[in-house]
Amino acid sequence: MSLRPRADRGVPVETARVARAAFPNATFCLRMRDVLGPLFTDEAFAGLFSGRGRPAESPGMLAIVSVLQFVEGLTDAQAADAVRGRVDWKYLLGLELTDQGFDSSVLSEFRGRLVDSGCVEALLFDSVLDRLKAVDLLTAGGRARTDSTHVLGAIRSLERLELVGETLRGALEAIAATAPDWLRSVAPGDWFTRYGPRVDAYRLPKAESERLELALRVGADGVMVLERAGRADAPVFVKSLPAVDRLRAIWVQQYYRDSDGVHWRTRENHGRPPGAIAITSPYDLDARYSVKRGTGWNGYKVQICETCDGDLPHLITYVDTVPATEADIDTTARVHESLTKRGLAPAEHLADSAYVTADAILDARDRYDIELTGPVGYGNQWQSKNPDAFDTDAFAVDWDTLTAACPQGHRNTWSGAALDRHGKPRVMFTFSMTDCTPCPVRSRCTRAKTAARTITLRPREQHELLRSLRADQQTEHWRRRYAARSGIEGTISQAVRAFGLRRCRYNGLAKTRVQNILIATAVNLTRMDAWLAGKPLGRTRVSHLATLATA
Repeated sequence: MSLRPRADRGVPVETARVARAAFPNATFCLRMRDVLGPLFTDEAFAGLFSGRGRPAESPGMLAIVSVLQFVEGLTDAQAADAVRGRVDWKYLLGLELTDQGFDSSVLSEFRGRLVDSGCVEALLFDSVLDRLKAVDLLTAGGRARTDSTHVLGAIRSLERLELVGETLRGALEAIAATAPDWLRSVAPGDWFTRYGPRVDAYRLPKAESERLELALRVGADGVMVLERAGRADAPVFVKSLPAVDRLRAIWVQQYYRDSDGVHWRTRENHGRPPGAIAITSPYDLDARYSVKRGTGWNGYKVQICETCDGDLPHLITYVDTVPATEADIDTTARVHESLTKRGLAPAEHLADSAYVTADAILDARDRYDIELTGPVGYGNQWQSKNPDAFDTDAFAVDWDTLTAACPQGHRNTWSGAALDRHGKPRVMFTFSMTDCTPCPVRSRCTRAKTAARTITLRPREQHELLRSLRADQQTEHWRRRYAARSGIEGTISQAVRAFGLRRCRYNGLAKTRVQNILIATAVNLTRMDAWLAGKPLGRTRVSHLATLATA
């Protein structure tokens, strides 16, 4: 399929006349066209097409339609019908009233090309941000805020026995569809009835011994499939089936083999894969299981950063879809780097404690000239959680001489540098048993029966920064300034309720990333339209009962 770029010639006269007559007060589509012009150009998508083949539909138009799908919550078929039948869409797309549009399957093919390109963010999201910058609705500096939410994969939740059973059934189903004669010649006769129905169509045994027996039987059958598919006389296309590759990957994680045969992996016996790599479904190998604030889910996590200045619309400037198990702190530096490259770096970045560490604050300040603001923790040791205990802040440290004094005035007898389990530098101060053993407040300092107290601190710059921040975040001024961060939760709520952010439409990380970029683009255009129409920000919903209580 080849690309023949279509030059934008403006809105046809008859289309404009009918649209203005039908919508004298304008609509979303009319305002978008009038303010931003054509959102996307065909030339930007030239890399997605070859120089030969039948002409493709205008990729610029398909990109606009893909965004409009999320603005209005339409399926591919409904969006294709809207292109054919709605005058406001024709106005935005610059089409004649008689234009017959395209078949809905073109949209799916176009998304596939976006996934394969690997640069969907630059093609869609950044392009709209550039347009918003051009009309002075988006500027650098000011304040921004970041948060994340979970995204449910388009898969069922399976426990281990269901996982291996459904994986084997899916592989056999794929082989039966492509090489039925070969499968009939190599598979035992009872396989066709045993693995014919889906795993959830019959009851699994409850007794642990029976479940283990079933798991081993499924494991042995899966190994047989892999061995026979790998033989020289097996059809070539069977070896390359994605379902067979999925079977192999999941069997490596769930079973191991030795001279005695196939065995079920347990924590005590050859271990099980950590959550970061553990496959949870044969139909989406990228989905992972994670837990956040007591909520567990299978799927992904989406990171969102938006502007939050009062004199401009609140627009999303960063969106990324990551594995569900990835920590939020890993996003902080990526957000700063991305915003700086695009000329949208904020002066102040508000985030919750999951994004804030001493390293992140210093990195944001020194590399990007961004003030990262968020609550910093007091440590994980029991002393930090007990107000009557002596945490590390209770010790006076002289960094020039590397000495520390405890609350009772005793000085350390040894100090030195070390690395923690994450490879980060730390400074340790150890006190004397002579001072610690008879100390009258020992129970407030350490729970060790015989050892003296040892405190472990970050390097000097980080330690002093954290002490200053902990004191600052107790003030009313800091709380008022940080209160603006809570608005990001309203953005996530809007994206979830109005645009379907929390549910994957597709399988795989790459396709889910395209979905979320389209959603973020749709949110930005919707907010720009509300700003132009003078529509105020929505208020937090309060129940009637809560209203009475407040009154």
